[in-house]
Amino acid sequence: MTDPVTAWHRLAGSAVLLDGFHALKHAVRFGAEVPVAVTADRAATLALADELAPDVRDALAALLTEVPHETYTSFVPRAHPTAVAALAVRPSRESNLAKLAHTPRKAPVVVLDNPRNLGNAGAVIRLAAGFGATGVVTTGTVDPWHPTVVRGGAGLHFATAVERLTVQELPSGPVFALDPEGDDIRGTGLPDDAVLAFGSERTGLSPELRLRADHLLSLPMRPQVSSYNLATSVAMTLYHWSTGSGAAL
Repeated sequence: MTDPVTAWHRLAGSAVLLDGFHALKHAVRFGAEVPVAVTADRAATLALADELAPDVRDALAALLTEVPHETYTSFVPRAHPTAVAALAVRPSRESNLAKLAHTPRKAPVVVLDNPRNLGNAGAVIRLAAGFGATGVVTTGTVDPWHPTVVRGGAGLHFATAVERLTVQELPSGPVFALDPEGDDIRGTGLPDDAVLAFGSERTGLSPELRLRADHLLSLPMRPQVSSYNLATSVAMTLYHWSTGSGAAL
């Protein structure tokens, strides 16, 4: 059996950090390749699996190696309350692009146009996975597989296609961009092959994305309220889509 410390140091530069029990649970549940997983308390972790994730309990038991708490904390930027960490293989860009390009599409693609907040991006990926969205695409400089984004997504990057693209590379389909000046979303049905675009938390839609949009839509909002959180906006929009066609669960 490969020493987990040796394996960790060999893989850490290229693998995806799964920080905490729930991130590992979701990654395993959705088919991630996990070459190394550690815990500071194997019995407690498996008891948690018995309670919260019996469907993957045996898989976790086969993966997890107990290490001293000091070894565990040396692997992560900050200790998680569950004292669990793992490294997973990032899906290839080619496989993600194939999923995003596949037609006919049964669920929308969510686009975050030049997002700035890593935690918000992770929350959106978690939402997209929950609604069965085809994928989440980011434009701009933020890597959607950054460890902070993965932490915010609770390992659910492996439940949907997550990739960074340019506006010109976006998947096919009608682009519905959310904008305060757009038409009220309640009067518009969102098709399954929609590309749902959301602007930066600070600056809104980029000129390139605005030009690419086929429709501008707005969310209902009380006067004098400035804006919604990005993840809230995505949740409202995906819910509106799901009421018309049913989420792909």
